[in-house]
Amino acid sequence: MIVRRTIDKDELKELPKTVFPGRIYVIQSEAETERAVAYLQSRSVIGIDSETRPSFTKGQSHKVALLQISSEECCFLFRLNMTGLTQPLVDLLENPAVIKVGLSLKDDFMMLHKRAPFTQQSCIELQDYVRQFGIQDKSLQKIYAILFKEKISKSQRLSNWEADVLSDG
Repeated sequence: MIVRRTIDKDELKELPKTVFPGRIYVIQSEAETERAVAYLQSRSVIGIDSETRPSFTKGQSHKVALLQISSEECCFLFRLNMTGLTQPLVDLLENPAVIKVGLSLKDDFMMLHKRAPFTQQSCIELQDYVRQFGIQDKSLQKIYAILFKEKISKSQRLSNWEADVLSDG
């Protein structure tokens, strides 16, 4: 199979949109965290992403506010500003039996380490992984478009809970 190396913005605009077909859960308590992590520990592969509120003041930074962890069926939005990086989440990140896939994982883990110490295991950096197939684009939107001929509908995905989930409190 021949894989394209890149895709331009105009071509990307023309692709059909896709949305996550599974259930999405906002996790705001330790009890919810424990139940979500118990489920995620049973998966062989999960996707990871984090969101940190931007700082526009020099020298000021914020802690990771949201940790998104997804299986094929469920996506969990952990509100770390409410729960912290709890031991069940640390155990999941350290579990070598669960493969964690993400984009710019080094940055995500660097920010997560500011919340709690842990040693992540079994991680796949998507940008490095797709390079072996000749894909040069670095954004998730473009990598997804090259592989699946669809574009991720980020605005649709965020619009329902953006104010509720991404705020710092």
